[in-house]
Amino acid sequence: MERLHRVGEKLYQWRRRLASAVLILLAGGLFAHVLLGSNGWMAYRQKKAEYQRLQQEIKRMQEENQRLDGEIKSLRSDPKAIEKEAREQLRYAKPGEVIVLYPDPPAQTPPKDQSAKK
Repeated sequence: MERLHRVGEKLYQWRRRLASAVLILLAGGLFAHVLLGSNGWMAYRQKKAEYQRLQQEIKRMQEENQRLDGEIKSLRSDPKAIEKEAREQLRYAKPGEVIVLYPDPPAQTPPKDQSAKK
């Protein structure tokens, strides 16, 4: 009877250890999922950084739109703005003026990689 009692006690201890190990594995898996899952903490941080970058881009584009709207309004109504654009784009000059054109700077080519030559 005592032997049967010891076997039952050992079986109970093994069950407890097994249950504890399973709970630890489940907790570890849950932690990994919360941290690294498709909607986990890391994904949240990436999405938050992307959101902030997009908000800055939207703000920059709105500012540029406002600037362009102002330019359009001035080109529709301000004769000096119209004259300035015509002189710049069409290279018009008033009598007696001289227009000096500078050549466009040459495009820089990337340096050749010396490791390709063997």
